[in-house]
Amino acid sequence: MASTTEYTRQEVALRDGKNGSRIWIIVRDMVYDVTDYVEDHPGGPELVTDFAGADGTKDFDDFGHSATAMEMLKQYKIGELTYCERAKFQKKGSKLTPDGACEMPDKQRSKRRKFIFCG
Repeated sequence: MASTTEYTRQEVALRDGKNGSRIWIIVRDMVYDVTDYVEDHPGGPELVTDFAGADGTKDFDDFGHSATAMEMLKQYKIGELTYCERAKFQKKGSKLTPDGACEMPDKQRSKRRKFIFCG
């Protein structure tokens, strides 16, 4: 089984197409390098570049892409967000520490400890 490369939101933000950089976007916690696809996008390149270096999940889902579009997206996948920076944890207030560890808010951590101790 091949390992998947993980990226932080900060790393993705650096790939915004400016100054000759590649164009990466996030859709459903997966990271895609869409640089080679931007000009071929049926709705025009702006619909992709508006989310360059950012999370475009909501707009991607709101548009209602076809099964073909979903299949095409797979070929541009280069990795996924780090575990701590995935959408479900961002809502809970998790963050990466400077050393790259995932830190949950005290409230979340204490609930987990109670569960572990109480079964």
